[in-house]
Formats: sequence, C-alpha cells, structure tokens
Amino acid sequence: MARSFYSHIAEAWQTPKEGKLAELQWQRQQEWRKQGAIERVDRPTRLDRARSLGYKAKQGVVVARVAVRKGGARKQRFKAGRRSKRQGVNKITRRKSIQRIAEERASRKFRNLRTLNSYWVGEDGSQKWFEVILLDPNHGAIQNDDDLNWICDDSHRGRAFRGKTSAGQQGRGLSTRGTGTEHTRPSIRSNDGRGK
Repeated sequence: MARSFYSHIAEAWQTPKEGKLAELQWQRQQEWRKQGAIERVDRPTRLDRARSLGYKAKQGVVVARVAVRKGGARKQRFKAGRRSKRQGVNKITRRKSIQRIAEERASRKFRNLRTLNSYWVGEDGSQKWFEVILLDPNHGAIQNDDDLNWICDDSHRGRAFRGKTSAGQQGRGLSTRGTGTEHTRPSIRSNDGRGK
C-alpha cells in the first residue's frame, strides 16, 4: 500500500537528531537563535503535526515560532532557617510546562488571535522552540469553516491561559480518567489544589 507524504515527514521527525533532518535542524537553529523570541512563520516546520492539530493553509490561520528557556525553576540557595531536606535548589520544576508558557506568550503577542494548539520543533542546550497555531475568530474564512468555526464562540477566549489546549489539558491532569484522578475534575482549583 502506498504511503502518504505526511507519513514520511512523521517518520523523519521520530528521530530528528539522525539523517538529513539532523543537518537541516542544525542549520535552522543557527537562524532561529538570531531571531526574536516570537516570530511569525509562513508555513509550519512540521506539516504533518500541524495538520493533525488542526492547521489549514488558509487565511485567518497564523503560525508563530516561540523560543522558551529550558530547565526547571531558578532558585537561590537559602542562607539560613532551613534544614537540609528543605533546601532544594536544583531539581525544582514548575507546575506549568514550557510548552504552555510558549502558548501563553504567543497569545499575548497576537492579542486578536486565539490559540488552537502547539507542537515542539527543536531545542538546543539553553532553549526550546515550539510552533503555535493561532486562529483569527473575526476572519470570514474561519467563521465559514465547519472544522474551525467553533473557536469563534466567546467561550474560547483566552484558551491558552485557562489550560484548554492539548498541552494545557495534559498539564491539568485530564489525560487520565478513573481511580486516582478524583481531584482533577472539574478543576484542580475546585479541589483545593489536591489534584497536583
């Protein structure tokens, strides 16, 4: 059976540090480092992933590449008043993923657009790059698209800030159901933070 064009792209991205893609990524990152933290791009770097998350090559759909620093929380070491066990500095991570931070920054930059989804496109020693798919809810092409016009409803304002994207739902613990997830629905806050 003949394979689709997208399956070949997906296969290459399973091992981005090998083959021709590794060299291409090395060249791309040289350019990305010189650019700003948030850059609008003409077309997705990973077309297969973008399409699977709802991207369409039409007016009203915008893709932005966002660079976010890597690593956990930057904490200063306490001078006094802690026992050794509570002096954690290095292995402290945030409750919010770096991908969610990237989505929020893109939403703040493009205030008239709504975040649909995002995906990883690369990383080096100090930062990660994500591409965020944004939609214009006031554009006729989006309002007339049966697959995308749900985002035009006012209930989808500020999706990235409320954890409504795929990365946001994962961070809120909504990817699992049943025993052990009693305190994640309807939200972590409604259960006094016991879901985290």
